[in-house]
Amino acid sequence: MNWLKNIVGRIYAVYGLLLFAATLLIVLIPIWIISFLPDPRKTRYFLNIGRVWMKFYMPLIGCPVFRKGLQFFEKGRQYVVVCNHNSLIDVPVTTPGVPGVNKTLAKSSMGKIPLFGMMYHIGGIMVDRSSEASRRESIVKMKEALAMGMHMVLFPEGTRNRTGQPLKEFYDGAFNLAIDTQTPIMPSLLFHTRKIQVPGKFLYAWPHRIDYHFLEPIETAGLTRDDTPALKEKVFRIMWDYYTAHT
Repeated sequence: MNWLKNIVGRIYAVYGLLLFAATLLIVLIPIWIISFLPDPRKTRYFLNIGRVWMKFYMPLIGCPVFRKGLQFFEKGRQYVVVCNHNSLIDVPVTTPGVPGVNKTLAKSSMGKIPLFGMMYHIGGIMVDRSSEASRRESIVKMKEALAMGMHMVLFPEGTRNRTGQPLKEFYDGAFNLAIDTQTPIMPSLLFHTRKIQVPGKFLYAWPHRIDYHFLEPIETAGLTRDDTPALKEKVFRIMWDYYTAHT
């Protein structure tokens, strides 16, 4: 019956894309208007719209989101939230799913996509990873976002994990940022998004609930860049152990 599931999965994927496009048209004009505002107001209003949008959209495609660990967010504090990355659906879950105002790091190529680009420019900090100047500028902008009271939501694996392992090796960026700004690291984990968008399958998806868990923050006060490898390994191990214990 795999052939039948493949057909249904492709019909479902088309349904999800069409519904996304239809609902995008509803929120497009308000998002365009707020794009002219300064930060952090611009990002705050964008997230308010996005949270309402995803609150309806995700259940309508059979992928309701359930969050756990929200008590770890202390009012008035900023966090570098690090999360595993398995599929394209991760960003519309994490961006509205993290409480408070937050930005993520996005590839500059995403900012060139019509309509989508506007949203990425509001909710993200764009970076061209092939350009050293762009990477340096993105670091400055991430520090500015934290200074303005926004969280940074980062995927330390860099790209989507298409391996059979729970996590890919982490890059240093998120941990250097947390140490440089003395901002706590908050590990977080998405569950089941790989089941929705199966790696290697084009135009195929399958509905499934999504769980988004936040773990206890790790303080970086007093740490220096010399501590980056140990901090990265500590967070990696915490996330690996938690993920394997809950799947």
